[in-house]
Amino acid sequence: MRILLKNGAVVNVFTGEIEKTNILIEDKVIAGVGTEYCEADADKTEDLAGKFVCPGFIDGHIHIESTMLLPGELAKVCVPHGTTSIVSDPHEIANVCGTAGIEYMLETSEEIPMTVYLMLPSCVPATSFDESGAVLSAKDLKPFYNEVKVLGLAEMMNYPGVICGDGVVLEKINDAKEFNLIVNGHAPLLTGKSLDRYIAAGINDDHECSGFEEAAERIRKGQWVMIRQGTAARNLDALLPLFEEPYAHRCVLVTDDKHPSDLLESGHIDSIIRRAVKCGKSVVTGIRMATIQAAQCMGIRNLGAIAPGYIADILVLDDLDTVRVRDVYKNGEKVVENGIVCPFPEPEVRADLIKAVKNSFFMDELSAKNFYIEPKTPRCRVIKGIDDQLITDEWITEINWEKNGGIDIDRDILKIAVAERHMHTGHIGLGFISGIGLKEGAIASSVSHDSHNLVIVGTNDLDMATAANRIRELGGGCVVVRDGKVMAEMPLPVAGLMSEGSAETVAKENARVRKAVYKLGANKGLEPFMTMAFMSLSVIPSLKITTKGLVDVNSQKLVSLYVE
Repeated sequence: MRILLKNGAVVNVFTGEIEKTNILIEDKVIAGVGTEYCEADADKTEDLAGKFVCPGFIDGHIHIESTMLLPGELAKVCVPHGTTSIVSDPHEIANVCGTAGIEYMLETSEEIPMTVYLMLPSCVPATSFDESGAVLSAKDLKPFYNEVKVLGLAEMMNYPGVICGDGVVLEKINDAKEFNLIVNGHAPLLTGKSLDRYIAAGINDDHECSGFEEAAERIRKGQWVMIRQGTAARNLDALLPLFEEPYAHRCVLVTDDKHPSDLLESGHIDSIIRRAVKCGKSVVTGIRMATIQAAQCMGIRNLGAIAPGYIADILVLDDLDTVRVRDVYKNGEKVVENGIVCPFPEPEVRADLIKAVKNSFFMDELSAKNFYIEPKTPRCRVIKGIDDQLITDEWITEINWEKNGGIDIDRDILKIAVAERHMHTGHIGLGFISGIGLKEGAIASSVSHDSHNLVIVGTNDLDMATAANRIRELGGGCVVVRDGKVMAEMPLPVAGLMSEGSAETVAKENARVRKAVYKLGANKGLEPFMTMAFMSLSVIPSLKITTKGLVDVNSQKLVSLYVE
């Protein structure tokens, strides 16, 4: 089938020009671009007069699990917004289920109208402070490099290991380089000689930049910078200067972690471009970041442009500045028409993989006494959250032990716990946190980066235990509790990370638990569950908590709750 798209205003991502021309598609590929192509060259013609045409968008870094949707459901949401390819790091499910999790993501991504490329998870577990459901060595990962859709090694979060030349870490990096594939980075706030050493090991990019100078240093030193705008981490506004040269040509747009309600309400990569345009930036620059530059960054050939020989992933836009998508072509086939995604078959998944991901909780029931913190010194370390960021501060303050076991609602000092759920160890890390804002009750979630143990934040021990036990019963999810009763819940039975429901259903459940948390007094504008989930990620500065206790990320050491 030869298809001619004629009279569209085509965005040339190589030159930045917009030109009225024709596009000939043949066998999933763009056969030619130019006014010399006409109806006689095609079996079917579509007149796009008055429309804009650009390549399909590529999300250069996303965790499918963090959308809480299975890949097919995610495609139903993202493809109508113009996303035709994503680069996913399955380290969330791999931390729970090991190699079975990677295989599950590969199988559930087949036969959907969105190409799902994978990066192999580099840090399972993320650090020695984590207790995950699996440990993946370089030997475990190496066979997956033969998969066509595997592009390389995912975000190397263990940057201290890279810098000090850890042999286990370098073996994983060298394997990816042996296959001539890329290695993604993850090194927030790293600078100077340490950054040089990290990049020199072969690290291609970074998505953790939260400020312009941090990003500019990386670009000057040859890295790609991924401008992230997700649900919890929203770095676009701080990185808007990157939309100008000499930086723009080395940037990519990514979401990293984004909840379904946000996807349905605001869109996907298209929403990032829209926001940048509203801030006065060039829409063509945004499109370049989301197409050809994403493909170049990830080492994907013949993708991300409307040019001869390129894969025919094409968007038809009603309006350029608002990036309003009308039709989407995937591999030359129309998969979205007038904003409606066309039906597609459900992928077939092996029974053993389904069993592996549906049985992921191995822990005893908890009681209020499991959350007791022994009073010692008045001065303690408190994790202090920062709005719209994954980084935290360390707040050393006096704890009033006589007031609710150290919890002080008036000062926004709540209790936080991380309970191990994979290997039945019974380990629970306990501490205090500020920035969530609860005035009563407790919240809990099995989404707890990156090992995905059970994380709980609360104003009292009984509600914390109730919330934890309900998630255990569900086999995973998010729960809100007040006075010993469940106010709202969102089941996530697939590895404790994803739902089997539709995007609309998950979005409603997500909105319901959010609303319940706000009723408990949580700070409005905060995404409480996503924020809480990153409090256990011990590779992002500065103070975090795992099942083993508080971690000083900068020194990569466990530290005491108590300060002498």
